[in-house]
Amino acid sequence: MLQTLCRTGGAVLKHSQRTVPVLWATQAQQRWVSSLPMNTVVLFVPQQESWVVERMGRFHRILEPGLNFLIPILDKIRYVQSLKEIVIDVPEQSAVSLDNVTLQIDGVLYLRILDPFKASYGVEDPEYAVTQLAQTTMRSELGKLTLDKVFRERETLNTNIVHSINQASDDWGIRCLRYEIKDIHVPPRVKESMQMQVEAERKKRATVLESEGHKEAAINVAEGRKQAQILASEGQKAEQINNAAGEANAVLAKAEAKAKAIRLLSEALAEQNGNAAASLSVAEQYVSAFSKLAKESNTILLPSNSGDISGMVTQAMAIYGSLAKQSSKKIERVTPEWVMEKSEDPAPPAQ
Repeated sequence: MLQTLCRTGGAVLKHSQRTVPVLWATQAQQRWVSSLPMNTVVLFVPQQESWVVERMGRFHRILEPGLNFLIPILDKIRYVQSLKEIVIDVPEQSAVSLDNVTLQIDGVLYLRILDPFKASYGVEDPEYAVTQLAQTTMRSELGKLTLDKVFRERETLNTNIVHSINQASDDWGIRCLRYEIKDIHVPPRVKESMQMQVEAERKKRATVLESEGHKEAAINVAEGRKQAQILASEGQKAEQINNAAGEANAVLAKAEAKAKAIRLLSEALAEQNGNAAASLSVAEQYVSAFSKLAKESNTILLPSNSGDISGMVTQAMAIYGSLAKQSSKKIERVTPEWVMEKSEDPAPPAQ
């Protein structure tokens, strides 16, 4: 007996799950749903489906997936709700943006039934109700945005539509998961103006980029010239410093050499026969100077007694002797007496 009932219930269940089309929203859009199964006492509910059972016309319970038992005649399966995610194609509709541009827009709605009781008794056709709510919400949200923001803030628009749908569909036991805009059709004239705007924006960007390129090139050239001038001035500065250092070293070397020569000359004059050697040196220089006058210049300046070489030498030595006496007197006035007393090697007297 039990085997016969199980076989009969299985056959009826297979027959009941043949899908039939149910029209809603528009004639072009169809949704396939399962027909209501018959009460065969023993029932097998498929996974991800909920069967709403009424007992004597009043809600009794919801059958869970698996094996279930019902009382014949008293219990009746009133609604079959699918718990899977449902995809609904929202028909194309017209909407006016904030800047008075008429748009033709359609979308796709993804929803899921969370409460089969509310979906069965809260609204007559939950999917149709959600579709109409999505259309009205989409029109109201588009009216808050300009045409440029509709394309730029498409993701924000989808989020706002989902939030508005969920606020109204909580009493229906339906949860809207996401909403996606498929196509946005713009009037031809507006499309042409948008194309012209895009071309003008691209030309503007090209002009700006070209001007920035010229600007950077001019800056690079000026920077190169500046660096070249700085390097050249630094090179001249270093050259002048090196030249000055070399001249200073040369002057110091010449001064040291001259001082050494004078020191040696003074030591030589202080020795015996120093005056004779000095007279000889002056005479040689006198003769050498006269020998060069005719070679280096056409103008010759001669003293009145140019033939008296001995007189010239005697005069030069007299000048030297007077200068030596004056320098020795100055040294004696500057040097203290106690230094002169303690000096072991007194200076020789001037000749």
